[in-house]
Amino acid sequence: MTAKGKQLLLWFRDVGNDHVAEVGGKNASLGEMLRELQDQGVRVPDGFATTAYAYRRVLESNDLFDKIEAQLTEYRNKKQGLHSTGEGIRALFAEAEFPSDLIETIKEAYQQLSRQYGTDRVSVAVRSSATAEDLPDASFAGQQESFLNVVGPQALIESCKKCFASLFTDRAISYREDKGFDHMKVSLSVGVQKMVRSDKAAAGVMFTIDPETGFGNTIVINGAWGLGESVVQGQVTPDEFTVFKPLVAESKLVPIIARTLGRKERKIIYSAGRSATTKNVNTTKKEQSSFCLTDEEIIQLARWGQVIEDHYQLPMDIEWAKDGESGEMFIVQARPETVQSQKEATALKTYTLHKAGSLLLTGLSIGQAIAVGKAQVIKDASEIDQFKTDSILVTGMTDPDWEPIMKRAAGIVTDYGGRTSHAAIVSRELAIPAVVGTGTATRTLKDGQEITLSCAEGEEGHIYEGILEYETKDWDLQKVPETGTQIMMNISSPAAAFRWWRLPCNGIGLARLEFTINTAIRIHPMALIHPEEVTDKAAKKAIEELTEGYEDKSEYFIDNLSQAVAKIAASQYPAPVIVRTSDFKTNEYANLLGGEQFEPHEANPMLGLRGASRYYSERYREGFALECKALRRVRDRMGLTNVVVMIPFCRNIEEAEKVLSVLAGNGLERGENGLEVYVMAEVPSNIILAENFADHFDGFSIGSNDLTQLTLGVDRDSSDLAYIFDERDEAVQESISMLISRAHKKDRKVGLCGQVPSDHPEFARFLVRAGIDSISVNPDSVLSVIEEVAEAEKEARQGSR
Repeated sequence: MTAKGKQLLLWFRDVGNDHVAEVGGKNASLGEMLRELQDQGVRVPDGFATTAYAYRRVLESNDLFDKIEAQLTEYRNKKQGLHSTGEGIRALFAEAEFPSDLIETIKEAYQQLSRQYGTDRVSVAVRSSATAEDLPDASFAGQQESFLNVVGPQALIESCKKCFASLFTDRAISYREDKGFDHMKVSLSVGVQKMVRSDKAAAGVMFTIDPETGFGNTIVINGAWGLGESVVQGQVTPDEFTVFKPLVAESKLVPIIARTLGRKERKIIYSAGRSATTKNVNTTKKEQSSFCLTDEEIIQLARWGQVIEDHYQLPMDIEWAKDGESGEMFIVQARPETVQSQKEATALKTYTLHKAGSLLLTGLSIGQAIAVGKAQVIKDASEIDQFKTDSILVTGMTDPDWEPIMKRAAGIVTDYGGRTSHAAIVSRELAIPAVVGTGTATRTLKDGQEITLSCAEGEEGHIYEGILEYETKDWDLQKVPETGTQIMMNISSPAAAFRWWRLPCNGIGLARLEFTINTAIRIHPMALIHPEEVTDKAAKKAIEELTEGYEDKSEYFIDNLSQAVAKIAASQYPAPVIVRTSDFKTNEYANLLGGEQFEPHEANPMLGLRGASRYYSERYREGFALECKALRRVRDRMGLTNVVVMIPFCRNIEEAEKVLSVLAGNGLERGENGLEVYVMAEVPSNIILAENFADHFDGFSIGSNDLTQLTLGVDRDSSDLAYIFDERDEAVQESISMLISRAHKKDRKVGLCGQVPSDHPEFARFLVRAGIDSISVNPDSVLSVIEEVAEAEKEARQGSR
């Protein structure tokens, strides 16, 4: 090797971020982490990289510059197609010979690496790294080839040659043409890295920013059994883990706020055959039903992700692998995240379906948008020339070969893949909505079928039959006025909390548990505590299926509810998130699986065993304990102490005392670890005895629907009396004013959660005049209510002069 700039090969330990021009972003990053982050515990397998100079030497010694340029000129002049151009250039590389000094340099480095790891022939990963790759304004990731489990010097030389040729894959040529890169100014470095035996364990991808919503306080980890290519290429639906970043460094906490079990039907392992170094095999049922990482491993990866992000001062896209022989974790790649981190933080665009249609399929939603059009089912990359622009591409999975048509699609649907699969990453980059991991899209959807693809309804993406109407709205968050009154959100779905994190609100004024219990848990708590008492055979079978993998069925409830609450709380941390304990009526509880036999039949469930009275009753006390355990886990184990507990429908002071005693008995003692407990003000007794209730609770939240029906004596569900039911009635407003006045005397805050301030601007003005502390509305009303309240506060100031 010669002077700097003319070296054929560099060891990772000798390169860093200032060597991108010589070894590309991927290899420079590996060297940077190896040199700078080892002391902080981040493990990176050692290796070396051929340089851009070595690549140019190969071109010069084989007279390839002019030959490649000639092929590209033919392509630009439309004298030959993309495929013929790529094929022609790659053939030039196949016929080329490496200079002898380059061959010797690579062989010597390989032998040294082998000795370093105590073997004669170390297994290596051979990856391409373009010299303009992985820069913040462009992502070349996946454009070139990688080769795994390469053993022996000759196999390594052949793999290096294939990497050089892969600078001119069809997808790479197309990408550079679109981005305006000069093909001849882009060089290629080959990274050679000691293989991690993840074929005997697991591997995957980690983002230090939520790849869907851009929420910067989470780390999202995807993983599956075997080599990580199955996750990157979208061959499997992986496990997904979400970790709350601000608390990840706290040694006593486990801030894993979500776990989703992937199907993981297949895995890539080493192959002993001569024709291929890896192979795809089916996973076992045990592997499919088990998470690929332990909590300790998830936290370790998340902490490394935080260290790497802090070092680069950028959200990062990281590949990790676990060695099945040593049990150690490793980072094998890291690059800047190039989609969410580039978005304008002060702009928000929302999509809303006017009406849902007939649901055909579900999967993971990518992109938070809606697309309509005709489905075009393409099962093999050889058929992509048939794709019609603005169709919705339906396929098993995608890889970089599909990118030329992906950018022409209105939307994308796949059978396989997770949030970090190729289809998901490219869809985000192209701003095209996608639903991935549906399982059966290529079998369920037909060519030419009109469909609506909706990624605007949370984490689950929906495929509806037909062309449905929808609307879009653009929000400018820079023009939102400030208010003295706190404006908060009402949230039911954890996915919605992440979707709306950008809104300039002061926390969540009402987090409802009923949505999660109804849609994610689906089982009556008492049926989980006493499964032997469930007599309905169909319900019993469904409960067994849903709780598979849980030795203690109660843990199924605690686990799912705590994760839902944690995601909602994390979205606003450290602002308060007021979680209302479950407020189903007996007939609604009975509709849960196994619930019928645990619930009484009441003539008027609206005024029956609901809210506070349930929590201390012998009939449901054990069930409420599961809710308490979930909330305690969120606060004490995950560390989200911004969760405020709120008790609904508390009729008198005796109930207040009983409920607080039950909470304390389940580890939720008011005042301990900063715990605040609020009460819903929805029964007239809450108003009349407001100062007494204030002695037992830290705040009030007005439930305007129940307060109105109980103040006026009107069934809120009666269509015949709908003309009487009005929260703006003088008696209701007088009750609200009375509550605010009395609560403030006791230094207690009062909020209102409901849509009335949004639907009726004059009601918002009344609340401001009455001195309300906070108003909580649905997310899509937050900005309009902020404007109304700001105007009302301005009027109030002018009126007081």
